[in-house]
Amino acid sequence: MWLTFIHIIVWLSALGLVHTYLLYPLLMRWVARGKTPNTTVFEPGATWPQVAVIMSAYNEAAVIEEKMAHLLALNYPEGRLSIFIGSDCSDDGTNALIAPFAAQQGHIYFFPFRERRGKPEVINELASHARTHFVEDGTDPVFVVTDASVMPTPDALLKMVQHFRNPGIGLVDAHIRHTGMQAQGISQAEDTYISGEVRLKYHEGLAWGRMMGPFGGCYAIRARYFSKVPPTYLVDDFYITMRMFEQGGLAINELGAICYEAVSHEISEEYRRKARISAGNFQNLTTFPHLWWPPFGQLRFAFFSHKALRWLGPFFLLLILAGSGALAFSGNLFWQGLFAVLTSGIILVPVLDQLLRQVGLHWLPLRGAHYFLAMNLALLTGFFKFIKGVRSNVWQPTKRN
Repeated sequence: MWLTFIHIIVWLSALGLVHTYLLYPLLMRWVARGKTPNTTVFEPGATWPQVAVIMSAYNEAAVIEEKMAHLLALNYPEGRLSIFIGSDCSDDGTNALIAPFAAQQGHIYFFPFRERRGKPEVINELASHARTHFVEDGTDPVFVVTDASVMPTPDALLKMVQHFRNPGIGLVDAHIRHTGMQAQGISQAEDTYISGEVRLKYHEGLAWGRMMGPFGGCYAIRARYFSKVPPTYLVDDFYITMRMFEQGGLAINELGAICYEAVSHEISEEYRRKARISAGNFQNLTTFPHLWWPPFGQLRFAFFSHKALRWLGPFFLLLILAGSGALAFSGNLFWQGLFAVLTSGIILVPVLDQLLRQVGLHWLPLRGAHYFLAMNLALLTGFFKFIKGVRSNVWQPTKRN
């Protein structure tokens, strides 16, 4: 009896992994085939929405001047764009670099906060200032939340905002492309994973208008759908998206709204970032159970398939490993072989990848397997951080190429 139970647990765990990483992306590609975004083009002379760019910055001296240049180069109707920047108690010269832009440009509003509060709190306050700024206008403005490290192309803003002619659209994500890939690091594996996520989210938006959260580096949302992020929450963009879904808005990805960001190179840096995000993922998983369970209906099925199962991935891996180990003792050759392959793979993949790196050899499939294991370990680490309790949403920026 217990062997049957273990068999069921192992196969269900394997099905969960196969579904979230393979079957669901294929299904979304199939459902989205032949569909195009439901976009109503702004006619010449039409009034475009007021836009407030909202950006939290902490110790971004290395990129902030480039970021400001990209924001000033955005192609958008004159007088319809305002920029709200909050410096989260930066101490590396970021404030001194931003201040001249705010002094010279009347549509830039700069808030150099004196106490560190974390990105979500800064975004909350900037959104409040933006609401006050537009309250006399009587329009329905659009907030564009962006990171200092993400460089939009001149037409990126127009490409995103055009979708808001469709009254059903509540959020539009930009298309983040990576720069600075290097063979010797994990940047290529990270770029491969993110590229797959871009395609999946694009297909979700085409199929159902249920894109499972923006990447956070640059996205647009109707101001009326923006929800204040609670204290200590770590993944603000996903939280905001789920609150928007609760209010009836739709979310899509615009592949033409291109932005560039340097990709992370060191696996230790990406592990730290993923562990923090993972703790925030479990915050959202427990905050919105009604949006993913039971997994029936477009929104719940997408949340369950794309996010919930993926966040539970490390537990599936552990159940498969433990279950195959238990079944191996029953004398079955299949389970003995599977257990041997799994245990040797978990041990040897990181070791072999590190050894090959030291001699200058970089095999992408092996690097990808190492990346997969490391990121699932980060998910597990994030889960225990969540269980322990998240007391602050303040973190150090990820080092990028």
